[in-house]
Amino acid sequence: MRGVLALGTLIALIPLVAVIYYLLSKGLGAWSFDFFTKDPTGNFLGDQGGVKSALLGTIEMVALASAIAIPFGWGVALYLVEYGRAGRFASTVRYFVDVMTGVPSIVFGLFIYVTLVLGGWGGSSFAGWKGSVALGLLMLPVVTRSAEVVLLLVPDGLREAALALGTPRWRVTMRVVLPTALPGLITGSLLAVARAAGETAPLLFTATIVNGTTFNLGERMNSLPVQIYTDVGSPNDALVQRAWGSALALVTLILLTTLVARLASRRSRLS
Repeated sequence: MRGVLALGTLIALIPLVAVIYYLLSKGLGAWSFDFFTKDPTGNFLGDQGGVKSALLGTIEMVALASAIAIPFGWGVALYLVEYGRAGRFASTVRYFVDVMTGVPSIVFGLFIYVTLVLGGWGGSSFAGWKGSVALGLLMLPVVTRSAEVVLLLVPDGLREAALALGTPRWRVTMRVVLPTALPGLITGSLLAVARAAGETAPLLFTATIVNGTTFNLGERMNSLPVQIYTDVGSPNDALVQRAWGSALALVTLILLTTLVARLASRRSRLS
């Protein structure tokens, strides 16, 4: 049985190793100082520029989407576990969260496009914050379901001991349940961040495509997934190589974010 499990593990690692190998072999050649410090020029021939605007745009939009989705997702999960439990309203919320988990990402992008872009809310043009809202909707069910699973793993004995000392339930939740579940909550949130960072369709309908760098989320904004989408279909080999470099940069960005969050959660747990 140990051999069967080891074989299954090796088979599962084959696509992971293949993806990493192709990213390193094709993407490292595109990396340079100009790759990270220059904006795309939009030229087919000559100097095509780098991915500065796409990298900064991805960081900004995913950061705002995380600020939207993670607090709300954790709040919904806390209600479902600590207060709603098996109630009818909680069961209804779980059902719709499960439905949202299976909704294709392009549907969220179309929803924001119709309501915010065509509807004129917050201006009738494309904007980075509208892309963040679409990504936040995409992240919300992932954050909620993962947080609910982690909170259910917190032993009921900890809650009962704190309640027996006369501690209010809200304080038990904030001072006992959340610190205990924090590493798992961060891990689940990072899964949602990784999914949102690689989505292209929602951003095509909300933040659209632009070459220049901007820090204003109220304007059109570039992103790495969109940059990869536009470059990879080009007949120019240099642009295709830039797409591979952008993909490697995106994976590296997610890896660094994961490492920082893991270190922060470990330090919090030790303290």
